[in-house]
Amino acid sequence: MRAAFASRFDDADPLAALTVGEQPEPSLPDDDWVTLRVTASSLNHHDLWSLRGVGLRAEQLPMILGCDAVGVDPEGNEVVVYPVVPTPGDPRGMSILSEHFPGTLAERVAVPRSNLLPLPAGLAATDAACLPTAWLTAWRMLTTKGRVDDAEAVLVQGAGGGVATAAVALAVAMGKRVYATSRDAAKRERIAGLGATAVEPGARLPERVDVVIETVGAATFDHSLKSAAPGARIVVSGATAGHEPAVNLRRVFAMQLEILGTSMGTPAELTGLLAFCAERKVRPVVDSVVPFSRVEEAFARLHSGDVFGKVVVDHTS
Repeated sequence: MRAAFASRFDDADPLAALTVGEQPEPSLPDDDWVTLRVTASSLNHHDLWSLRGVGLRAEQLPMILGCDAVGVDPEGNEVVVYPVVPTPGDPRGMSILSEHFPGTLAERVAVPRSNLLPLPAGLAATDAACLPTAWLTAWRMLTTKGRVDDAEAVLVQGAGGGVATAAVALAVAMGKRVYATSRDAAKRERIAGLGATAVEPGARLPERVDVVIETVGAATFDHSLKSAAPGARIVVSGATAGHEPAVNLRRVFAMQLEILGTSMGTPAELTGLLAFCAERKVRPVVDSVVPFSRVEEAFARLHSGDVFGKVVVDHTS
């Protein structure tokens, strides 16, 4: 079958490590696994990190990339793939597809049957394929970790990327006052179009916020602390611009702030996200949809850094 996979590692030029070609049909590691025909997938920065060699070992190559997918199960049902798989050999006890088990950027993928969730009516496969990683992470950051039901105002740092843009769209749909930062004027304009108040990084907000969505790291963390209201939750799921920020601990304890780390989410949370998007008619912010026959272009688009929202791969064309 045709697939996009890491054939080697290249930290300086991850696109050079990408190969598109034939790979063996999926094997089923256990009796409860099934083979899914993929109809849509989406890219994550995780895929670029894999090409750089982060989280993979040379002996695992070639590794089919991709965490997110919508497809058709052996009974003909349209399903969304929950990408977290129990992995006893991993120190975390789990892994994401494309870390230990082949990923979703292929014609077919093997997954545990329990990882298949029904595709809600009215939600297109190319939209649902955006949800299991970036949007699920944003959903968990807002709901389970950020307790956004108790919040009135939210700050999202570095909107434009998959998780941050998802957090903006979801928080707006929840009826919150949303502030979002971006260095790029064009992205700030698009963020405002989603219903948020777009500001430059480090700008003073008109109010302190109850929840901060932090995926940037050192470059924005001081601003996150200064923008937080007493008792606010600063939820961290990434550090694209530095993983060792200086933290003013006096502000943390004086304002009784919570700094919470998170990654991905649970099947129940993904079910909740799917239902929310279907019922509220919330649709993922899609940068572009690229046919699987031109999947290299999708990787190039993501690597360019100019994306706003998700890069989606349509496996039916």
